[in-house]
Amino acid sequence: MPLSNVHVGVQIRSSPEHLTRGDAIEARWELEINTLVDPSGQFDFRGRAVQGRLGERFAYLTWGNVDDAGAFHMFRRAKLMLNRVDPVVVREAAALGPLTVRVRLTDDCGAPLCARVDPPAITWSAG
Repeated sequence: MPLSNVHVGVQIRSSPEHLTRGDAIEARWELEINTLVDPSGQFDFRGRAVQGRLGERFAYLTWGNVDDAGAFHMFRRAKLMLNRVDPVVVREAAALGPLTVRVRLTDDCGAPLCARVDPPAITWSAG
């Protein structure tokens, strides 16, 4: 099946939400992700977009083709690992404002980014 109407969105449980055209100049999503701290000081993350087990939490950006009937057919996902955010940045975000992530959405060949996203394709900041 040719890909002619590619979109990217945030995966909430098993469904894509907030779809943006794949050829858009910029995509922006705002997600509510709560940060919990256990007695040992380790972080945990909760929210509608949060996936994975304790200590391995992440959020997905999901890529798919939207057919003529409006159905989304996922073909690729990018995994944004929350447990890899620098704890200093998480603490700053708790004090100063939102945790912000910038993600390069295409790989070096210009295809939709997929798999676990690591620097330099992703940067996390506070405020």
